[in-house]
Amino acid sequence: METKQIIQRTTSEVLFKQSKTYFPGGVNSPVRAFKSVEGTPLFIKKGDGCRIWDEDNNEFIDFCCSWGPLILGHNHPSVYHKVVETLQNGSSFGAPTRLENELAELILSRNPFIDKLRFTSSGTEAVMSALRMARGYTGRDLIIKFEGCYHGHSDALLVKAGSGLVTFGESSSAGVPEKVANDTLVLPLNDLDALEACVANYKNAIACAIIEPIPANNGLLLQDKAFLTKLREICTREGILLFFDEVISGFRVAFSGAAEYYGISPDIVTYGKIIGGGLPVGAYGARNEIMAMISPDGPVYQAGTLSGNPVAMAAGIAQLTECAKPGFYDSLEEKTSYFVSAINSYAENKNYPFELVTVGSIFWLSFNGKKRIQKADQIDPDMSHFKVMHRELLDRGVYLGPSGYEVGFVSAAHTEKDLAFAATAFCEVLDIVFGN
Repeated sequence: METKQIIQRTTSEVLFKQSKTYFPGGVNSPVRAFKSVEGTPLFIKKGDGCRIWDEDNNEFIDFCCSWGPLILGHNHPSVYHKVVETLQNGSSFGAPTRLENELAELILSRNPFIDKLRFTSSGTEAVMSALRMARGYTGRDLIIKFEGCYHGHSDALLVKAGSGLVTFGESSSAGVPEKVANDTLVLPLNDLDALEACVANYKNAIACAIIEPIPANNGLLLQDKAFLTKLREICTREGILLFFDEVISGFRVAFSGAAEYYGISPDIVTYGKIIGGGLPVGAYGARNEIMAMISPDGPVYQAGTLSGNPVAMAAGIAQLTECAKPGFYDSLEEKTSYFVSAINSYAENKNYPFELVTVGSIFWLSFNGKKRIQKADQIDPDMSHFKVMHRELLDRGVYLGPSGYEVGFVSAAHTEKDLAFAATAFCEVLDIVFGN
């Protein structure tokens, strides 16, 4: 039975036309503009469980989950009640609250990789601040990043690879001075020869190597554990701080993120909005001696009026308390496996060059057959198949992020019935995409 139901976007179209008079491109974050796919962006009115509704009252099963942080789904009762209870006492004080201690204790008591942390208001802010800390601690200026990993929009990290194997990066955004880009060395993922050549070329000059241990901002570029383990060894040998950006993978694949999942100890870790239950939060953490560099204890300055905001802390306490329950991540991975396996089996039986690549409760739509994609330049830039798939899935009540480079997420709120419905929709759409 076909699941198709053509959606109307009349109200969203009116709102988008209006928003373009207020905001660049009509949005407050570029990917929301639907430029990578067809049609008008949907203006979302509400969410509950694994579902969202737009301003035209279309209903969707949501696999975007606010780009990952809603691991419990929308409007989870525990998060909702904790936020309302806290908000009755005020929304912001610019002063310490008990809730900051409670959330920090919840995180640190279960995380063997960091001794202290500092809350911020976003993942970008956390990464930017942690980079400054790494430079302050090591007394070195250069950083290594890996092509295909995204670390927010601070200047030093909006950098692409230069023309040579071991060269300084080049600005990937207007407004980023080349002299800033020249402090960043950009290397290919999963390439130990390039890594060894780089650290030999810039001996005693590299402060840290920053990597998404599960790169999930430019496809899902699953790395060999051997590469991450060797990266740890090289950083230790060269006095380089290993920096895991776990803004997506933290609390998503395991409570302590990819560090726990792979059993590899980073020196610095950053987390994102998943620790705020969907409210604006980020954090960075490290061992005591590294965190001692941060003001007011040390000389590295970082501050934020809304850091540790009580409402965000409350939401984080409620969400992470659920995540910390025994079996939470096993159950989430089982759900994801059920969903992904149903679609992948169908694609394989039909001999379609399509696969849902997955780790934990994260998945990505790969139109590269069974070819394993570990580097950004291995992704076919032709996203025409994804455009069709995105549109057809919307017409069947399934919502994905509007970019073929972005990943999807399964939440605790997705039931087996929801996942079976979505899997059927995926299979129908695969037949359309590949012409059968």
